[in-house]
Amino acid sequence: MKNNVIIPVYNYAVECNTGPNPIKGFNIKRSTYLVQPNGVMEPHRRIDYSITLVLSGEMTLFIDFEKYTVKAPALILLSPDQVHQYMGDSLCEIVSMAFEAEFLSEDTLGGMVCWSACVFQTPVLQLTDGQLKELMAYAKLMMKEMDSQLPLREVIIRNLLNSLMAASARLPQRDIAAIQADTVQNRIVRQFKELSDVHYKDKTQVGHYADMMYVTPGHLNDTVKSVVGKTAKQIIDERRVTEAKRLLFWNEHSIKEIAWQLNFEDDGYFNRFFKKHTGHTPAVFQKSIREKYN
Repeated sequence: MKNNVIIPVYNYAVECNTGPNPIKGFNIKRSTYLVQPNGVMEPHRRIDYSITLVLSGEMTLFIDFEKYTVKAPALILLSPDQVHQYMGDSLCEIVSMAFEAEFLSEDTLGGMVCWSACVFQTPVLQLTDGQLKELMAYAKLMMKEMDSQLPLREVIIRNLLNSLMAASARLPQRDIAAIQADTVQNRIVRQFKELSDVHYKDKTQVGHYADMMYVTPGHLNDTVKSVVGKTAKQIIDERRVTEAKRLLFWNEHSIKEIAWQLNFEDDGYFNRFFKKHTGHTPAVFQKSIREKYN
């Protein structure tokens, strides 16, 4: 499960887009297999977004440092940088979609400006048969368009993908109010999310992002909290903690090496930061999480 090499990164929207009529930055396919998909057995990241509808059977997978047993019908949502690994040998039938963020254009997003921060915040959702049927209706239309040579098929697929995400956002398990919040607020949150995902290692203060976004730190904190229920500083710190947990669980690097990878001044400061936010030292977390799953 764990290794001391850099976690590999894949782009399924490009690497698996091998059909006769590929569309740049998007891929969809229906498949049945014994889990592990495409022979990928090692833990890995991806740089695209992934939406998977589990139609039948079940699968066991790790997403970051949590283990999930997913039984159909279900929805799996993966964001870039999340570490995941498929386990087990259960027979599953799925429809998987992979897309780059650039594939969705501004005019198709409508009121879902906060889609990356809001729609993908929960990685696994159990569905009812009716909910699966609704989401599959969009997926079937996308697969039909992928197989066609008709004009404007990319535009149609882009709108269908947006509709599928909107339908998943309004599931009873989701907080639709956050996704439908004021458009200006959502745009600020999306920009902050995009920036913090890139710079969380070297820009750790709200003021860094406020300067890049030409707003005050107070306004940025208040806006982010009004949409996602957490301050901008909490989001930055949680991003750093999450990445630290990923490295502690999936790699065999020392605490000092992980502190260096995350741009902490020294391992002592990293220990204090991690314990403040988790209640445990990095070493204690690493030991407990590995004992839990081994």
